[in-house]
Formats: sequence, C-alpha cells, structure tokens
Amino acid sequence: MAGNQTGSISLICTANAAAPGGHYAQAVVHQGVLYVSGQLPIRADGVHSADQPFEVQASIALDNLVAILSAAGRSTSDLLKVTVYVAGIEHWPAFDRIYAGYLGEHRPARAVVPVPALHHGYLIEIEAVARSG
Repeated sequence: MAGNQTGSISLICTANAAAPGGHYAQAVVHQGVLYVSGQLPIRADGVHSADQPFEVQASIALDNLVAILSAAGRSTSDLLKVTVYVAGIEHWPAFDRIYAGYLGEHRPARAVVPVPALHHGYLIEIEAVARSG
C-alpha cells in the first residue's frame, strides 16, 4: 500500500490523481476501511476542468477515485459507500449513466446530493468509503 504510516492510520497518495489542494490526504486507511477524500474533476497533472461539460468533469472525478483506489490496492468492486455532490440535479441522469459504466454490476450504497455550487465552479465532487485489505 502506498503512503506514510502514522500510528494506525495509513495515508494514501498517488501521482495518478489530483494532488490535495489543502490540508488533507487523498485517502486514509484505518482498521480495514479506506476513506477517500472528495475528488473534484482536477486532472492528475493539476489541470482544472471547471470549463468542461458535466460528462467530462464526472469522468475526471471518477478517474481520480479509481486511481486512489488502485494506489490502495483496491478497485471499484471494493466500494462500500459513495457520496456525490452535484451542482444541479439535472446532471443526475448523466452521472448515473457514467457511474454505472465505471462500476458495472457492483452497486455500493450511494447518495447524490444536489448543491448550489462547488469549489472553483466545478459541477461534481465525489467521496467514497471502501473496504481495504
């Protein structure tokens, strides 16, 4: 597993997802559970995508989630709970279609929360909880 060890909490960090923009880790593992911080649709190289269509933003945010899961030795089939913040509930059908493409038959618990706005003008942010090995 990638990351630094701090007591019984392992910090997960990968260059294959957007670097944290503040004082937080991309993800942490504690007692067999992986907690993934909210992922905005910022590309791994730091390029912002707030000017891109919702579908592009959703794919980038999901790519970040998948990269962090991979860095922790996990996959989307290990997801237990996903929370999605969407600026505008009208994006829900597009998100559901894209999300299903990433997760296939796996169906973790999920909440889609409509919000009036997200940081930097983004249209989506995704956080997740997964089992860890």
